[in-house]
Amino acid sequence: MTEATGRDDVDFSYEKRVAGRLLAALEDGALSIPDTKPLYEEADPALVYLLIAWLRAHYPSSHPDSDGVLGRVVGLCQASPKVARHLRTGEKDAIVEWFEETYGYRDLDRHAFIECIVEKLES
Repeated sequence: MTEATGRDDVDFSYEKRVAGRLLAALEDGALSIPDTKPLYEEADPALVYLLIAWLRAHYPSSHPDSDGVLGRVVGLCQASPKVARHLRTGEKDAIVEWFEETYGYRDLDRHAFIECIVEKLES
């Protein structure tokens, strides 16, 4: 039983929704860059790195949506030096190392990716 929730079955559903929203903000353009910026600035650097690495893997220059998705990534990093620093810091995180040794970014679809990384980050 967890002290914070009083439950035995922690599923991190809130954290998964937050991570999914962060990913959707850049992948789908669900939020504007000004609305996305504070969310990414407050996020764990490892999560920031993993989300953006997943987007880069899923939207290579040959993908028809790459200009929009990667343009939003670039726009976010230009709008926020803190997010750019998160990327550099997150790249060195042990969770990122574990993920990259265990999976390829293209191995997991959006849902499976969020499930995997949130459970590892929160455990």
